Amino acid sequence: MNSDQDDPIKRRPGKIGPIEIRATRPSDAEAIAAIANLPGFRAGTLRLPFQSLEETREWLEKPAPDSTRLVAEVNGQIVGNAGLKRFAGRRIHTGTIGMGVHDDFTGCGIGSALLGALIDAADNWLAIKRLELTVYVDNAPAIRLYEKFGFQTEGRLRAFAFRNGEYVDAFTMARLKF
Repeated sequence: MNSDQDDPIKRRPGKIGPIEIRATRPSDAEAIAAIANLPGFRAGTLRLPFQSLEETREWLEKPAPDSTRLVAEVNGQIVGNAGLKRFAGRRIHTGTIGMGVHDDFTGCGIGSALLGALIDAADNWLAIKRLELTVYVDNAPAIRLYEKFGFQTEGRLRAFAFRNGEYVDAFTMARLKF
C-alpha cells in the first residue's frame, strides 16, 4: 500500500507561494545536485545518474563565458534551474537554453518563471535574436511550455540520446525575435 509520500501528486504543494528567480551562486551546489539526481528531472536532460556534488560545484564555480545561470526558489528552497549560453562569432545573435524543475514542483509555474526570465535577458539585455533548445519528443509538458513562449519545432533528431536503456528522439526548437 502506498502512502501519500509515495504519490507525487499528493506530495505536490497546493499554493506554493512566490517564486524568486535569481542568479546561481556556488553555495547552491548541494541543492542543484540533489535536483539533478531526481529521476524526473534527469529524464528530461542529458545528465547521467549520480551527478556528484563536486561536478556541480565545479560547474557553478567555473561558468562558461557569455552564460546566464538562474535558479528558482520557493520559500528558500531551490526548485529549478535554467541557463542561457550565447554563441560567438557569426552566431553571436544566437543562444541556447536548458532548464529543469524539481520533480515535486512540476506544473506549479516554475518552468514559466525561469523561461520568462531567460527570454527577458535574451531580448532586453543581450540582444539575442534566436533562442534554441532541444527537448525529448515524449516530454509533452515541456514542449507545451516552449510553444507558449513562442518556440517552434524546426526538426526531429532521431536517436538523439541514450536514456534509460533506449535511444530517444528529440525535437530541435527555436524562438526568433523579430
